[in-house]
Parts: sequence; C-alpha cells; structure tokens
Amino acid sequence: MTSLRIDSVAGTHPGLVRRNNEDSFCDRAADGLWAVADGMGGHAHGDWASAAVVQALQSVDIPGDFDTAAQSVADAIHSANRRIWSESQRRGQQMGSTVVALLVREQRFAILWVGDSRAYLLRGGVLHPLSRDHTQVQEMVDRGLITPEDARHHPGGHVLARAIGVGARMAVDVVTDEVEPGDVFLLCSDGLTGKVEDGEIAAMLDMGERQATLDALIATTLERGAPDNVTAILIGVGETTLLALAGSRDMLP
Repeated sequence: MTSLRIDSVAGTHPGLVRRNNEDSFCDRAADGLWAVADGMGGHAHGDWASAAVVQALQSVDIPGDFDTAAQSVADAIHSANRRIWSESQRRGQQMGSTVVALLVREQRFAILWVGDSRAYLLRGGVLHPLSRDHTQVQEMVDRGLITPEDARHHPGGHVLARAIGVGARMAVDVVTDEVEPGDVFLLCSDGLTGKVEDGEIAAMLDMGERQATLDALIATTLERGAPDNVTAILIGVGETTLLALAGSRDMLP
C-alpha cells in the first residue's frame, strides 16, 4: 500500500456583521480527524452549542480500525446532541449547531455531517461536493419544486431541516471512499459557501499552497461583505516518498 502524507490548515473569522463568532473547529491532524461546527444563528448560545460539538470530537477516542473509528465519531456527534438538547431543555432556550467532519484512516475517508456546513473534495482538478445540505430549500430542490439556481438565492436558504441539539434524537449522514494522493478536502461553514461559488472554490483549491489557499478563501468572503462567521479547514493528501520513509527509519534508535 502507498503511504500517505497529510497536511492541514484551519482558520476562522467572525465576518463583518456579527459580533460573536459562533463557529468552532476541531483539528486533530495527528489522529486523522477534522471538523467544522456552526452554531445556529438567531438562537441563544449558538457559540456554546458549536463548542460542545467540537469538545465531543476533541475528546473521543479514535480506534485504529476505520469502521470502528467512523462509528466512534458518529457516537460523539450523537453524544453532543444529547448534551445540547438537555441543556436547551434546562434553560428553556433553543440552541443548536451544524457539523461536518472528516476522518482519514487506513487510506479511506469518511465524511459525517448534520446541517449545512459542507465538505468538498478536489481530485484531478474536479471539485466534488461530498455532503448535501440538510435545509428546507435543499429538500425543495430534491422534490423538484425549485431549481438549484433558485435555491442559491432563496430567502429561506439557511433554514435548517436538521441540526444538532434541536431534538432528543437526530440522524448523522455518512459517506465513505478511498483516499488518493493529490486529494484536497475542504470543510467549511456556510459563511464561506454563501459568498464563494463552487467554481471559485475549485480554482482556489487548485492553487496548491495550503495556507495561501485558506487565506484566499477567507479574504474573498470578507471582500464580499461576510455577513456570517466563516470557518474553513483544508486537508491535503500527498504520497510519502520511499526516500522520506527510509530517512524516518534511520532516525529511530
């Protein structure tokens, strides 16, 4: 099997309108786990809710086996749902969060998500959306009531059909596939995708240098007004050369 080298960068910005940043992110590069959580705007303590999701993911034990690891990440998201739901019931205030997570293990990856934070994969210069928004507008698209173009400009585009913490139980969607050298993953909150088109995202992800790409994505959002918080994580997959592997072995005692 080819050994893979993974590098990642993450960044967040409150945007130009909102006072608080209700986004949170998890960057466990050494464990192959990354996530973005977006606290529900307009609800009480959205920042607390997104932080609760990230805390659950930061603390979860991730086994070496891919399928078991993916289940552990899903279990952590369900645990966060129970915690947020319980707290909202105690306070009598609705709160919630989205989440999109990437797990890389055994040259496989899993995307797990709830809500409208998104995951993309750039492979061979082609951008592939890996998640599907859990919004009322997306459900209208799925039923053929409106077109995808209509959905992008629909005034109710951010009304979630599913989120963490708004009910005692919820479902976590999962997709899995193989990882290939050259893959670039993007996890982001809707503060980014609301202002930057998929074609623009593809062009920026193709830039190559990870930090410069992340800076360009956030800067473009800010240039366009950034009415929402914006958070993004870029994860790049490269092939570890035999020379590098040999050098690493030589350094062992």
